[in-house]
Amino acid sequence: MAKVLEGLRYAPSHEWVKVEGGIAIIGISDFAQAELGDISYVDLPSVGDEFAAGEEFGAVESVKAASDVYCPVSGVVTEVNEALDDAPQLINEDPYANWIIKVKMNDASQLDALLDAAAYEASCK
Repeated sequence: MAKVLEGLRYAPSHEWVKVEGGIAIIGISDFAQAELGDISYVDLPSVGDEFAAGEEFGAVESVKAASDVYCPVSGVVTEVNEALDDAPQLINEDPYANWIIKVKMNDASQLDALLDAAAYEASCK
């Protein structure tokens, strides 16, 4: 069974969000990385890019498949995890420690539309 962390919000498209002071830290869930298999490449956006909630911001590629990654909340990218350029497999090792982007949120109320850990876990079954 895939690991689901309490205290995070989850999109049905398998991204997770952790909020720290108006910044949404975004990655993909353990379920998503397990489904993808060995991750070989992460397509990152640029700092300053702006995305609407639900908009594609990049992709994660593995030996098995490529999967688009969607921004669960609207905002501007403040940081990208550049370590993933050289070591995309970090997401396989710990998908919750190895975030993909950080976004300054435009509207924190969008978090209410995301799933809590129990609801996300149920949706993965």
